[in-house]
Amino acid sequence: MAARETFTAAGAPAAIGPYCHAVRAGDLLFCSGQIPLDPDSGELVGATPAEQTRRCMENLLAVCDAAGTTLARAVRLTIYMTDLQAFAEVNEVYGSFFAADPPARVTVGVAQLPKGAQVEIDAIVAL
Repeated sequence: MAARETFTAAGAPAAIGPYCHAVRAGDLLFCSGQIPLDPDSGELVGATPAEQTRRCMENLLAVCDAAGTTLARAVRLTIYMTDLQAFAEVNEVYGSFFAADPPARVTVGVAQLPKGAQVEIDAIVAL
C-alpha cells in the first residue's frame, strides 16, 4: 500500500471541519475544496463569483506550495458554483491562473456551499 501524507498550509485558511488541506498519495496531491476565506481572518471575502474565484485559487496556490508543488502541475480541478450564470466571469479569473496547458476541469452547479460561498474549488495536482 502506498504511503499517505497529509499537509496543512500556513498560507491557506484553517480547515472549518474535520479535514486537512491536502493528502499526498503516490505521486498525486488531493487538495480539499477551498472556499473564498481570508487566510488571516477566516472570513468569507469577495462580493462577486469572480472575486471569490480569485481567493479560492490563491488558497489552492498556498496549499500546493506547502506540499512542494505548484498549481501549474494540476491535472484536474473541480469548480462548484451556486449560480452557473456567472460561469463566464469565473472562467475568466480561473483562466488567468493557467497561461498555457490548463488542467482538465469539471464545473458543477450546486444549491449551497459552506458559509454562504458562491464558489468552491478543489484540485488534484502532480507532485
